[in-house]
Amino acid sequence: MPEKKESCGLFAIFGDTEAVQKTYFGLHSLQHRGQESAGIASSNGEYIQCYNGMGTVSRVFRSGKSVLEKLANPIAIGHVRYSTTGSSRLINSQPLLVEYSHGQVAVAHNGNLINAGLLRDEYEAHGSIFKSTCDTEIIIHLLAKPSHISRPDPMAHILNHLQGAYCLLFLFADHIEAARDPYGIRPLCIGQTEKGSYVIASESCALDAIDASFLREVEPGEIVRIDSNGLHSRFFVRRGTVSPAYCIFEHIYFAKQNSCIFGENVHEFRKKLGKQLAVDYPSDADVVIPVPDSGTSAAIGYAEQSKIPFDMGMVRSHYVGRTFITPDQKSRDLGVKLKLAIVKEVVNGKRVVVVDDSVVRGTTTRGKVRTLREAGAKQIHMRVSCPPIKFPCFYGVDFPTKEELLANNRTPEQIADFLEVDSIGYQLLEGLLSCAGCPAEYYCNACWSGRYPIPVDIPVSKFSMEAHQMHMFDSYSLTDK
Repeated sequence: MPEKKESCGLFAIFGDTEAVQKTYFGLHSLQHRGQESAGIASSNGEYIQCYNGMGTVSRVFRSGKSVLEKLANPIAIGHVRYSTTGSSRLINSQPLLVEYSHGQVAVAHNGNLINAGLLRDEYEAHGSIFKSTCDTEIIIHLLAKPSHISRPDPMAHILNHLQGAYCLLFLFADHIEAARDPYGIRPLCIGQTEKGSYVIASESCALDAIDASFLREVEPGEIVRIDSNGLHSRFFVRRGTVSPAYCIFEHIYFAKQNSCIFGENVHEFRKKLGKQLAVDYPSDADVVIPVPDSGTSAAIGYAEQSKIPFDMGMVRSHYVGRTFITPDQKSRDLGVKLKLAIVKEVVNGKRVVVVDDSVVRGTTTRGKVRTLREAGAKQIHMRVSCPPIKFPCFYGVDFPTKEELLANNRTPEQIADFLEVDSIGYQLLEGLLSCAGCPAEYYCNACWSGRYPIPVDIPVSKFSMEAHQMHMFDSYSLTDK
């Protein structure tokens, strides 16, 4: 089972009488991107109000109609979170709403800022006070700095201070601005409702949820402004000066199957991965089964290419959330047991090909393999639709440390022994990139190759900000003594 986590989902809509209700549905469709907290900020054109809470969208807004009615305004942004920087606490939930010299602003962020710690040190040294431990808050301090406000285009100026992966939503009283980092690492798209309201979302599945049409993706390095005069675009970096570095893991795992990101449908891409995997790692077996849901499309492709029958040997409970976004290993292990059940009649006495999107630590995968053995599987051949993950990600995927990664310093044979499978086949990097719609050089493959498109001078962890805050607290305590 996968043990990886991604950061967040974003949704925004301007000029719709049902903006808040549609934001609620949009966030529901993006729930797979984060279940730790959710929030909606809305504006009537003069004043912004915000409601955040811990848990899923339905839990946060469980009082339903009354909460949404209180937020009801024609302009809204929303956010679902998995914490990749900063712990899972209400203070870190988003959108972050503040008031500065130019009025109110609410900010929502998907990604990871690799220079947030350095910027925070600089601003704290000059007297800035931070409430949260998430990297998003530094953006607000950048925005509020007097020397930045005086710039001809303050937004473009502050975005050029940021390093890392980011898609951002800014809700001002009378307009919305959305931005995507120059590498386009995380997806962000633009849609439009039948009545002409513009929508911004992390994935196109959120547009489908409210019957909005897909217009295009926000381009890398682009700022999109939506106001009463329509949609306007500008760039904060010169176009063509930075090569894209799309996170291909979005296609492999994170994005929903009915989404179109980076120019192509997720389900079709995953099917191509499965077909390529069957070519490179064929297997003499009786049945192909997926680890649902993210392995299903690749398993269909593998079965089609290999001519081995496809079946559902594992059944997923849709009443258990994605196990990768629970914050601790004990909860993940329990969630896995509740989440997947074996259909014994499908695997008993069979040589089984199990197709999964990835293997990270491998501990939960091994547990599921043992369960398949107990159900009577005669042979188990693991096929993985991405290459072995050997390096951590610093751009918004909360992989374990390098030492915890199963493929780190292990051969395929050693991995097979650890997982207790009869054979294992990982997608070749060349095969993976051959399935993609964009040129190979347009994708980030750092978690497999160790080649990071944005240099990481000081590696940061999920709890770097907490450690920094505790260090500052200890320093103050010692000074007081």
